Amino acid sequence: MPIISEKYEVILVNDGSRDRSWDVVRELTGKYNWIRGFCLMRNYGQHNALLCCIRTAKNEIIVTMDDDLQHPPEEISKLLEKLGEGFDVVYGSPEKENHGFLRDMASQITKIALQSGMGADTARRVSAFRVFRTYLRTEFSDYSGSFVSIDVLLTWSTSKFTWIGTKHYTRTIGESNYSLTKLITHALNMVTGFSTLPLQIASIVGFAFTVFGVLILFYVIGRYLIQGSPVPGFPFLAAMIAVFSGAQMFSIGIIGEYIARIHSQSMNRPSYQIVTSTKDKDI
Repeated sequence: MPIISEKYEVILVNDGSRDRSWDVVRELTGKYNWIRGFCLMRNYGQHNALLCCIRTAKNEIIVTMDDDLQHPPEEISKLLEKLGEGFDVVYGSPEKENHGFLRDMASQITKIALQSGMGADTARRVSAFRVFRTYLRTEFSDYSGSFVSIDVLLTWSTSKFTWIGTKHYTRTIGESNYSLTKLITHALNMVTGFSTLPLQIASIVGFAFTVFGVLILFYVIGRYLIQGSPVPGFPFLAAMIAVFSGAQMFSIGIIGEYIARIHSQSMNRPSYQIVTSTKDKDI
């Protein structure tokens, strides 16, 4: 791979791994002065670990990528070239997904949820393989929430997003921690953590059922005035009660999710906590 820049650094984060990852990171930082490492106290999640890297980066451009070589390093030059066209964030979107059907479906659901939080069409093309300008971190330098989405945080700083197709290799060692359940949970966290869309849906559903209930009431009153007898049909009445009760519980459930998040934020839990790191070096 050709040299892209004479000034660079590599930041490695050990996000609570249970193997010898931190020992390997320490060996590498001792051998190469352009590598820095951080060891987090426990597993905080991919985006929290990335936030740690972003806040400590020293150069003008940041490249994020997985450490399992699914993202080929030789594709970085393509992202940087696209960034030079005037964009602030460029994603390396896989030309072909290499996961199973259910995993791909869950990934698409997550990206749809992300789109509601980002408010950008590029959300359907996001990936962990991205480049962006370091100064964008200024807008979320004080963010202290325990749930982090780097892609949403970047929208606080810019709207100049784009993507470019890149190679995406199959993982040869180990298995991804992003299971189907975790991806669905991540999608729910994305929507409720960075978007008011669920509240808007709850309001629309509640309004629609209210209008429907008023129309049924007019029907009952009208038929009584015309025929002089109530509308027969206990099953119909029971069904209406069930529908309205369901709508109420649905809305209360969404509101409860937001109250839970308010409670979580009030505890002021950190996004990450570094237990140790290798000595900073001049790059």
